[in-house]
Amino acid sequence: MGVHPGHQVVIVGAGPTGVTAATLLARYGVESLVLDRWSTVYPQPRAVHLDDEVYRIVDRLGIAEEFAEISRPALGLRLLDPKLNVLAEFRRDPAHTPHGYPQANMFDQPEFEALLRANLANYSQVTLRGNAEVTDIAQIGSGRSKVTFTDRGDGREHSVEADYLLGCDGANSMVRSRIGATMRDLRFDQRWLVIDVATTTDLGQWEGVHQVCNPNRAGTFMQIGDTRYRWEFRLLPGETAADFATLSALRPLIAPWTGRVGDDHLELIRVAEYTFRARIAETWRRDNTFLLGDAAHLTPPFIGQGMGAGLRDAMNLSWKLAGVLDGSLPPAALDTYEQERKPHARRMIGLALTVGHAMTAGGRVGDLLRRAVVPRMHLLPGMRAKVMDSTTPPLSSSRLVHKGGSRLAGTLCPNAATADGRRIDAVLGDDFGLVAAREPQLADRLLAERLGARVCVAEPGGELAEWLHRGRVEAAIIRPDRAVLRAGADVSALCQALGSPAR
Repeated sequence: MGVHPGHQVVIVGAGPTGVTAATLLARYGVESLVLDRWSTVYPQPRAVHLDDEVYRIVDRLGIAEEFAEISRPALGLRLLDPKLNVLAEFRRDPAHTPHGYPQANMFDQPEFEALLRANLANYSQVTLRGNAEVTDIAQIGSGRSKVTFTDRGDGREHSVEADYLLGCDGANSMVRSRIGATMRDLRFDQRWLVIDVATTTDLGQWEGVHQVCNPNRAGTFMQIGDTRYRWEFRLLPGETAADFATLSALRPLIAPWTGRVGDDHLELIRVAEYTFRARIAETWRRDNTFLLGDAAHLTPPFIGQGMGAGLRDAMNLSWKLAGVLDGSLPPAALDTYEQERKPHARRMIGLALTVGHAMTAGGRVGDLLRRAVVPRMHLLPGMRAKVMDSTTPPLSSSRLVHKGGSRLAGTLCPNAATADGRRIDAVLGDDFGLVAAREPQLADRLLAERLGARVCVAEPGGELAEWLHRGRVEAAIIRPDRAVLRAGADVSALCQALGSPAR
């Protein structure tokens, strides 16, 4: 057996969640080893959407401009009846968002993963090892783990020690099974057909997401790139992907969108069957081992939040883990990962289930209700804005979210423009921040800066000033993941609190 030097962090799984975690940790100088069973990016497209909140994480990785080149904004949502008549249409304006990015972004996952890995290569703190099948993990005392893996190329067995272990190894997570975590079944299992097609021919379709609300054959259509399109259809009992292996077999399903475009102008990239499930791990941590991404939660794709949830996990945990490793945060800060992320993920799964049931449930009665109610949704006060709003729920209270009566605590600070034209994410970088409605007292500013926070004074009448005003506070402490740690009217007290954020 090959025995290797120890690492601060070992990450099992080099999908979007694992690579994001490794990159964010590297930005704090944390060294890690990433092990993945595949030699290169997994070639099959899966996730196709991320929202503006997750786009901010992509920007933190340093690849926002590159991601913009391989993605396209979706211009909204159409709800269709079984005959594909439009029940309701909700349009988005990609240029006007609270975070500076379109609220719905479509992309091809293999392209995105290739971009993530190319960026990861810029960080010397990270070693990525492919063809590495992790076979066992074990606690070896002193808060360390031993990870055993097999090189799938030559069959040799290796082991490495880690201070912390991150299980980013997907729905069938070996790490999850080794730490004894069980998945809670949220009682949703549906078999769906997923179709990816490429064509340079313009299909002439509306450039948003089409949701077919049909209890017999619910479906989704979306353009995910300049030449890439995806359809998803619920499979009927007895059907399998093999029944739809050719374009001619798919024609009855996709013809409403492809029209007269001939098969010679369509390239069938893949047809696959997926079972959409809703699951959440009962525990996300044991000792120094943490679960992230699909290892911790499975979200049906109806709101496009599955992959994004994993990136949120990585963003939430990385700065806390880096702080514990460098001594700026106490070990108790790591307890907040599950406390904050698990309720958030559960609520997003619940929202996905609501949308899924709305698309597929109710039989003929459900159809009649949808035809009666959905076309009138826009008449309900605020309903259009609510459907289009990509804002996710605030984080639950923890040592690092002090609500104390403030409605801002646990929410994301908007990525608003500052007085010098930069957005707040660029101003704060990877650090804590103090956002204030007016210039703090010199002693407060010096204290905040000494404690590692960057100070940003909101421009009068600007987005940040309005955000603080709506929250009825004078200032807010912003965490490195841009969630509000605490907010209030007493700026001096907030500055003092920076000295012990997790105690």
